[in-house]
Amino acid sequence: MTTQEVPAVRERVHTWGDPLATAAAGRDVDGLSFLQRMAAGEVAPPPIATTLGFDVREVEHGRVVFAMEPAEFHFNPIGSVHGGVLATLLDSAMGCAVHSALPAGARYTSLDISVRFLRAVGTGSGPVRCEGVLVHLGGRTATAEARLTDGAGRLCATATTTCMIFRPGR
Repeated sequence: MTTQEVPAVRERVHTWGDPLATAAAGRDVDGLSFLQRMAAGEVAPPPIATTLGFDVREVEHGRVVFAMEPAEFHFNPIGSVHGGVLATLLDSAMGCAVHSALPAGARYTSLDISVRFLRAVGTGSGPVRCEGVLVHLGGRTATAEARLTDGAGRLCATATTTCMIFRPGR
């Protein structure tokens, strides 16, 4: 019987801004303005973004791009970025693409998400880029899609979502 040595322990310190202050900053402005302020650093990102280490790189009406540098703390037991991390990035990009088209006071939540993992992502993948695009915005629901690519521009995952829209006064 052989014994394995326990690998060296790593440590990561994490800080984040007040999520209620972030939510309050977006309460009275349209979604596009709110996300543009977040991208400019005028509004603190949500804790999920700082926890996983992704940020907004581009924002326009119906389109949002996030970026993330894959790290060991994203790994699953087999040594690649956990699918849940990638799904969270895809869901965030799609949800924010929807949010970018909403008027002040409107909110959304994901009703479903479908993800297709096409290529493993690891620390050698380079920074990943996730682009979310609004496909349809209706009165009560919206649909969006996203593409996640690695540092070489190779497609790693795709996703689609349907979001429920909550509009003021309805």
